[in-house]
Amino acid sequence: MKKTSFIGGIKENFPSGLVVFLVALPLCLGIALASGAPPLSGVIAGIVGGLVVGFLSNSNISVSGPAAGLTAIVLTAITDLGAFELFLCAGIIAGIIQLILGFIRAGSISNYFPNNVIEGMLAAIGIIIILKQIPHAMGFDKDYEGHESIFDNGLNFGYFTELFGAVHIGAIVVTLFSVGILIAWDKIPALKRMKMLPGALVAVAAGILLNELFKLSGSSLAIGTQHLVSLPVPKSLDDFKNLVTMPDFNGFTNPKVWIVGATIAIVASIETLLCIEASDRLDKQRRITDTNLELKAQGIGNLISSFIGGLPMTSVVVRSSANANAGATSKMSAMIHGVLLLVCVLTIPFILNLIPLATLAAVLILVGYKLAKPATFKHFWHLGKFQFIPFVATVVAVVATDLLKGVGIGLAISVFYILQGNMKRAYYLSREKLNDADEITIKLAEEVSFLNKAAIKKTLKNVKSNSTVTIDARGTSYIATDVLEMIQDFANIRAKEEDINVELLGFKTSYKDYETDEDSHILITHRRAM
Repeated sequence: MKKTSFIGGIKENFPSGLVVFLVALPLCLGIALASGAPPLSGVIAGIVGGLVVGFLSNSNISVSGPAAGLTAIVLTAITDLGAFELFLCAGIIAGIIQLILGFIRAGSISNYFPNNVIEGMLAAIGIIIILKQIPHAMGFDKDYEGHESIFDNGLNFGYFTELFGAVHIGAIVVTLFSVGILIAWDKIPALKRMKMLPGALVAVAAGILLNELFKLSGSSLAIGTQHLVSLPVPKSLDDFKNLVTMPDFNGFTNPKVWIVGATIAIVASIETLLCIEASDRLDKQRRITDTNLELKAQGIGNLISSFIGGLPMTSVVVRSSANANAGATSKMSAMIHGVLLLVCVLTIPFILNLIPLATLAAVLILVGYKLAKPATFKHFWHLGKFQFIPFVATVVAVVATDLLKGVGIGLAISVFYILQGNMKRAYYLSREKLNDADEITIKLAEEVSFLNKAAIKKTLKNVKSNSTVTIDARGTSYIATDVLEMIQDFANIRAKEEDINVELLGFKTSYKDYETDEDSHILITHRRAM
């Protein structure tokens, strides 16, 4: 793979960094609002996630920032602790714990996430993005992006009634106009080649201009300030300082702060590892992220963010997927998004506050569609039920609950199918088949664990007297000790008593040859003399 110069990397990744900036800005504000934290705390976390974590991490696609999955924990913690300043100490503790997790190489657990569960998580996030953005697209902004589940207190039909009763035609016009621009930029070759002018930027600029035209003409289609980006506008350096909250270090003497810090560290680390695994799958070059380095980067990021008044952060699927879809090729894109957040918040917040949430909703809806496109469901359907059912279960569970619970359910179902398949591979012959057979051949699987014991035991129990049994282990690399002992007992005791001819093929001479930790015992075989 050819190396790209620093300047070349900026030029190549500026469009994707710009797209992620546009997506991240309202999300940072929305998550801070939903967490009960100062509005700027979400933006600070986004800046640190882009600049610090983006620089330290070796993930080429992942983008870090304040996470929707932590909002419930943050909101509850701030309420219980009584002050955001005390909560910031918990963020510092979380960062230290994540650093420790990185040094003890805890990131390796991500290797055990099956692909169908990761793809299910991505598809579910895509569906959630679409469902969450539909209200913004229609001009109804009661429901912010501060949480993942679409069913917070059960399915609220009153919400849908309220949604359709509050439709704003101007917001719908802006949304459709923006979607049209985005699709044109994606489908028309001439426009697609304009890398330095991404479709998302054109859509956002068009959305601003269209709404300003509505305002100038006095049209009822004009979108009000409640449906625009809302960013604090400091008029002086002192105003900006007042927006930044510093931690109260007395919090380190509070046991509750330590419990919150440990909770954030565990949840944030798991979410990060899940998102890193998903981001690597979104990377067209299929580069692999060092997950232990990622945990260290996240830990340092959370330390810095908490020291300067920011929310805790994780790697975030929404931003990462927007980054991948915009054509990012390296982590330079995440760093550019951090720089843009910092510069724009300091210099032109009044311009950013002209952006209609409807035009940002259009960007996110298309991102969501690419994550949850029907082709993905069709792909797993063709792979068979053992791949499709865990995939769909993960999609449904993540949409109905949240990311961690949904992935947990998907993993549990995947493990169930693995165990079920493992048990089936050991073989099972019904009593009727065994009664009709004088010669029986049993071919063992590559690995025979204690989970296969019941099936093997049932089959051997139903072998009739005066028959011939061949147990073939030539393709087997591992047999559990208790299964070996059961076969040994069958061959040396019952076979002698019932005149059963037993031939054992490919069995090792000792239990240790099967990589068990038991003391070495010779496996005695028996074959009835002909």
